[in-house]
Amino acid sequence: MTDSKILCFLKKNIVAVIAFCAAVVTSFIVPPDAAYVDYFDFKTLTCLFCVLAIVCALNNIGFFYMLARKIVEHFKTIRAAILVLVYITFIGSMLIANDMALLTFLPLGYFVLKSTGKEKYMAFTFIMQNIAANLGGMLTPFGNPQNLYLYTKFNIPTGEFMGIMFAPFVLSVLLITFCCLIFVKSETLSIEDEELVFRPRRTAAYLILFVLSIVIVFRVIPFWLGLVIIPTFLFLFDRKALKDVDYSLLLTFVFFFIFAGNMARIDAVRDLFSSLLEKNTLIFSALSCQVISNVPSAILLSQFVGGNYGDLLIGVNIGGAGTLIASLASLITFREYTKHNPDKKGKYIAQFSVFNFGFLFALIVFTMLFR
Repeated sequence: MTDSKILCFLKKNIVAVIAFCAAVVTSFIVPPDAAYVDYFDFKTLTCLFCVLAIVCALNNIGFFYMLARKIVEHFKTIRAAILVLVYITFIGSMLIANDMALLTFLPLGYFVLKSTGKEKYMAFTFIMQNIAANLGGMLTPFGNPQNLYLYTKFNIPTGEFMGIMFAPFVLSVLLITFCCLIFVKSETLSIEDEELVFRPRRTAAYLILFVLSIVIVFRVIPFWLGLVIIPTFLFLFDRKALKDVDYSLLLTFVFFFIFAGNMARIDAVRDLFSSLLEKNTLIFSALSCQVISNVPSAILLSQFVGGNYGDLLIGVNIGGAGTLIASLASLITFREYTKHNPDKKGKYIAQFSVFNFGFLFALIVFTMLFR
């Protein structure tokens, strides 16, 4: 591989490279041992792979383009279309978890904007979909991975769980709606007439496989079953989908699992977080997400909060807004955006940071005043 190809590879996969470096550095502090196996959420990795593969397969048969056309036909302005995309992602995150919602609906957002010539709104739309996925999932125990962990660890009653998260959830909906109404003009949408080839059998088969991957999220069937069925089917009928999977994204998750797991085992880190939580659980749990992501923060900080799981629950959910690594779901959005806009990474990160830190600040202030 030539130097230019190596440089191109590094630029294209900068987040994975950073995650790899973080994993390597912390591995010198916490040398690899048998405990490393516990770092990995194999169900999450399996679901990610399966959904990525199915999304590629659906893309290959023009499924998302057809859905994009339907949205344009029913919603005549770009503002209405973006609101629909964001709301779909919001609802999806509550039902199928934030990662799965983004993997499903980001490609749809891309095709709506691409097919109507409104690419100028792509960064904003992806950022709003990302925020909607992270904050929409806070309402249900299975909407975000950290929710499921805390819900199980503290045996939180479902009604109490939703009661704790209801106020910040409502504020999130209002803020996202406000941003879409203010920052998106009411421009008319149009799309060129084009004869589409609909493949009902193939589409139905892929949608069944997609449902299978969602069923795995709800633990109805073992995750390994999906890892056998879905790749086998695609190997027989659409090998290109398997080839097109974003494997660098999967590796990014693997590296961050190692980094977060090692951080949680460093005594100085644990002591620091324990002392900070005594001062203000909500603020410091939200801030810790900015450094080690929300899922590792939930796992680490849950060891020190005692019975004050309410503030921790809110903190690690609203803390998903902020930096790119505050939520691993944000890495999915970043990868999807830069795949289509490789030369706009800096501009995206700047816009992402402004909106995300704005949301984080508003949610922290609101929760501290009215909780």
